[in-house]
Amino acid sequence: MAERAPIDPQLAAAAPGGVLVVDFGAQYSQLIARRIRECRVFSALVPHDVTPDEVAAIHPRGLVLSGGPASVYADGAPKLNPALLELGVPVLGICYGMQSMAQALGGEVARTDTAEFGKTDLEVVSRNGLLGDLAAETCWMSHRDAVVGAPEGFEISARTTAAPVAAMENAESKMYGVQFHPEVVHTPFGTDLLKNFLFDVCDCAPTWTAANLIDDEVARIRAQVGDESVICGLSGGVDSAVAALLVHRAIGDKLTCVFVDHGMLRQNEAEQVVAAFGQHFKVPLVHVEAQDHFIGKLEGVEDPERKRKIIGEEFIRIFERESGKLNDARFLVQGTLYSDVIESGSRDAAKIKSHHNVGGLPEDMSVELVEPLRQLFKDEVRAVGEELGLPERMVWRQPFPGPGLAIRIVGDITAERLAILRQADFVLQEEIRRAGLYRDLWQSFAVLPAVRSVGVQGDERTYAYPIVIRAVTSDDAMTADWARLPYDLLERISSRIINEVDGVNRVTLDITSKPPGTIEWE
Repeated sequence: MAERAPIDPQLAAAAPGGVLVVDFGAQYSQLIARRIRECRVFSALVPHDVTPDEVAAIHPRGLVLSGGPASVYADGAPKLNPALLELGVPVLGICYGMQSMAQALGGEVARTDTAEFGKTDLEVVSRNGLLGDLAAETCWMSHRDAVVGAPEGFEISARTTAAPVAAMENAESKMYGVQFHPEVVHTPFGTDLLKNFLFDVCDCAPTWTAANLIDDEVARIRAQVGDESVICGLSGGVDSAVAALLVHRAIGDKLTCVFVDHGMLRQNEAEQVVAAFGQHFKVPLVHVEAQDHFIGKLEGVEDPERKRKIIGEEFIRIFERESGKLNDARFLVQGTLYSDVIESGSRDAAKIKSHHNVGGLPEDMSVELVEPLRQLFKDEVRAVGEELGLPERMVWRQPFPGPGLAIRIVGDITAERLAILRQADFVLQEEIRRAGLYRDLWQSFAVLPAVRSVGVQGDERTYAYPIVIRAVTSDDAMTADWARLPYDLLERISSRIINEVDGVNRVTLDITSKPPGTIEWE
């Protein structure tokens, strides 16, 4: 495992009065921090091997121990330092965090006969503490192990069929644990439980805002880049646009934005990006047209991980080349979000897929990354964008992956398939906007699996591609539910795609949630 860096001194300066989330590698660790920030309390992640001295120096008002993918008994599993429980700071353990706390304090953790994943009925047996008068009837679980014996001094406050200790607490020592996940929206009372911990137990004040984040990031950027020249990889989406605005606020004209058209954008998107940038930004823009280059590099490549890595590396090589033309700019700004980071795998989290701007980056880069949004989720980025005055249409643009249509074609990338998918997606987006649903959906897009099926059109046999419609609702992209689009809308979309897009004879609808699926197909 890689050696970790020291705790960021800027974090240490900002954290007093806030809460630290001790990260045991859960997919939802940063989601915990985000939920706390939604309560207007500062929060940030620290690694599980943070030392008691480091925590004591930061003076947080509370600690939250995150979940994690491992078993507390597994070899190499991240361990809780028991000394963190002796600092006199209130502690809330979630899932693996509760199990680690229970184990460290002499409780019993074991593999149960029945795993619990998803919506689970919850029986409250004590309302003396965090659960109080909350309507805690169902929660969201994701575990196989469970605390089967609470440590001495702890009261059991809730249980489920498979978890005899679904919640426990020791009010005297201000230690609390829940097996379920209060940070996900599928636990209806979860945010209220976190508020009880933050305000009633930790005595936090609700004073943190997006404006605080802007000031912190501007200072961080200035400290990182100094007087050096900087380039920003601009995609036209809200992430890179907000990153560019933050960096421009920090260093002004030392920033140049570079927009690379890799040939896998949606219909008319390149023109829209260039036009919008020229209208709303006050920094220079370099437009690199590299469609043939990228498509040539992807020829014959079917594996999605290879696609992402090829695209990630080629982006970097182009940025390096452009930096040489711009006073050898040492720094590259990316609009990387936390969802990109966590899905690509962190020190303790499992890798779901490599994002082109994280796991797809080459090791031998000549530029240093500046990623002011790396600890944020999409909706937080939008809040920052609004605070910075970004136009509404850019702020609320649905997420679009950096590899673009390359990872929405399941199979080999060809010019024909790109053209088919681009046109089908245009029809879908047009109908979604006409129906007034664009802002209601987290994402809506078309997928082209590189298979063919038999159909009949004009009394003749066809052998053409299917188009899959993917539309989901979500708050943060960490979990998502398939959108219940109206039947008449689906009928219009299907009819238009089949009638207007040559090479398509079938339209299907993806009704898979995340988990178990991911939002994108690759």
